[in-house]
Amino acid sequence: MKLIISIWVVLFCAPFLQAQDDRVFVLDEVILTDVKLRQFSDGVKTTVLNDSVALRNQGTFTDNLRNNSLLYFKEYGYGMTSTVSFRGTGASQTAVVWNGININSPMSGQTDFNTLLSQGSNEVTIRSGGGSTQYGTGAIGGSVHLNTILGFNKHKNHQLSTGYGAFNTRSMFYNGSFGTGQSAFKIGAGHYASENDFKYLGTDLRNENGGFENSSVDVAYGRLLGKSNIVKVYNQTFFGNRDFSGTLTAPSNDNYRDLNSRSLVEWTNFGSKKVQRLKAAHLYERYRYYPNRLQDDFSFGKANTFLVNYDYKYRFKKFVFNGISELQRIDADGSSILPENRTLFSGILLVTHAPTDKLSYGLNLRKDWISSYESPFVFSVNSRYAISDRYEVSVLASKNFRAPTFNDLYWEGAGATGNSSLVPETALQGELGQRFKFKHGHIKLNGYYIATKDLIQWRPDLSGVWSPVNVKDTEQYGLEIESGWKKELGAHQMSLDAAYAFTKSIDASTDKQLLYVPLHTARGTITYAFGKWLAYLQTIYNGYVYTTTDNQQDLPGYLVGNWGLEYQLPSVWGVAATMALKLNNIGNTRYQNVAFRPMPNRHLYFQLNFKF
Repeated sequence: MKLIISIWVVLFCAPFLQAQDDRVFVLDEVILTDVKLRQFSDGVKTTVLNDSVALRNQGTFTDNLRNNSLLYFKEYGYGMTSTVSFRGTGASQTAVVWNGININSPMSGQTDFNTLLSQGSNEVTIRSGGGSTQYGTGAIGGSVHLNTILGFNKHKNHQLSTGYGAFNTRSMFYNGSFGTGQSAFKIGAGHYASENDFKYLGTDLRNENGGFENSSVDVAYGRLLGKSNIVKVYNQTFFGNRDFSGTLTAPSNDNYRDLNSRSLVEWTNFGSKKVQRLKAAHLYERYRYYPNRLQDDFSFGKANTFLVNYDYKYRFKKFVFNGISELQRIDADGSSILPENRTLFSGILLVTHAPTDKLSYGLNLRKDWISSYESPFVFSVNSRYAISDRYEVSVLASKNFRAPTFNDLYWEGAGATGNSSLVPETALQGELGQRFKFKHGHIKLNGYYIATKDLIQWRPDLSGVWSPVNVKDTEQYGLEIESGWKKELGAHQMSLDAAYAFTKSIDASTDKQLLYVPLHTARGTITYAFGKWLAYLQTIYNGYVYTTTDNQQDLPGYLVGNWGLEYQLPSVWGVAATMALKLNNIGNTRYQNVAFRPMPNRHLYFQLNFKF
């Protein structure tokens, strides 16, 4: 009770506190919508993917993350549904956060990464470890953050990219950024489509029903109001039309069409020691599944989420206090879900303290009140200490949770039914990190342990009807190693980025490895630049994964390489242009990351990029 009272005092009394100078501010801080990702993540491992990385991997968002992180993706055929495994956890245990808002589907609890296009965000950040205190349900293994950053300085920038490749694959992406000093505007539009009819290596078959067309529009606008207020508006809309691929043993003729729209309005008031924000958001998702794409019959699902969030941050000497309150209303409907709704209220308290330049630590607390079930109290503690300029250590401990989804609670379909008595999954975890810095590079070492209780699993009863139950406890533990190196020798520039992960993810009752969790994963990128030329080699290794719970059947591991070459063309009328050629799967490797669903053979992709 005392904890709850303290949270409410911070949330609702702190706005009446006044700083000595209420007109001085740091613009970089108030421009960021997801400030807590940086401000309250000391000791938490984060990886930032910048614009140049996204440009090199334009295509599916899955491609971008797979080539530049240790995330493992289950992709049901290239361009089809793509779900992630983060540190051995499931797809619904990874939160996807758009400008500070958790956008995982309230129906499935997951995000399909092939419904996101790379041009939509200035910055993509991968946050490892539990983040439920800040980002709510699902952030057990980690979270992926998509941030749109507005630039208010006077500027006018355009970026256009167009590409064409094998299997009649074509893309067109545009990004525009404008600033006047008082206002900022950003627009992004993307289209990525393919016949996707690649040959299944080792057979006479082709991917005959794998075509897709994905389009996305992203808009953001910000306006400075006086000396201490700013208003920002964001919208992201995605349209997808995919013919779902069949398997090696069963052809397919189905189709899936989805629409995702996200809108956010944010008002920020700031001074020298305090910042307060008020956000209002609407998230909408809808899908239609056609068993036969040549007919009009379809099943559907849709969900509306309305959200209001108030955030107050106050600096006191070397402490920073951040109180957050959030109210959500979710409505869902579908062919297999009768109209249902959920109301959620959250109280959050974040505290960070940096007593010296070398030491910082934080404490995060969260409690949710949810209309449909009891939600646990969660927390996290984190710390970072720089032993020297070249070596620092970090620790993180947390309790996290995942709420049952609408499908888990209310599904009513043939041969399956939901379970309204489910309780949330909870997880306790700890992590130790070390970072070594060198003159031309760095090495990161992170070891972690996660124990999950009341895991939700769908199982059949004696009559053969499938239903979700809280049955299984799991354990995940592992080691991650990441390194980077960069060197310049006159006009020559070389860099190396490499990472390896050992992941043990087991069912505590059987001591067996969970399905589709590779024990070993690795990636690496070597880049060489000279003058106007740049060449790179990307490699990805995924070890074998089990496809049955008794660990008797598995998919073999695979090593896939991609080679790229770029050339900077002469500037004409102030337009900088780059020509890029990429050869994917250079070894023509025959591989699958989901059983019986082959991935593409060797293929070329050509791209032109313009900046002006």
